[in-house]
Amino acid sequence: MRLAGVTLLIDVRALPLSRKAGFSKRVLAASVEATGLAYAHLRPLGTPKPGRDAARRGDAHALERIYAEHLQGDPAQHALAEATALAREHRACLLCYERDPACCHRRFVAELIAETIALPVTDL
Repeated sequence: MRLAGVTLLIDVRALPLSRKAGFSKRVLAASVEATGLAYAHLRPLGTPKPGRDAARRGDAHALERIYAEHLQGDPAQHALAEATALAREHRACLLCYERDPACCHRRFVAELIAETIALPVTDL
């Protein structure tokens, strides 16, 4: 992330827990901030359970439909506005569980932010 100039990690996980050491919210936030980067968790931008279930099944179409519907809600809209404002101020990186950005909800978030403030999206 440093090589890409990232100054802020935006965690877009609905459930910021992990069995992988260092990836649960508190530990991750502390270690990210210890390196001089900022950390923000925007839970409303996380994938709701039906979307996570679709992702586990490999059903990208269902994930897209479920997440698009989720993004229409007020909490998600407020969090998207916050993420956009943060991206105006910082070079931001979105974090979630999915390794492949093509099969991940963070692609939708990144595209919406990029459309609003005309920034390129780069997968790290």
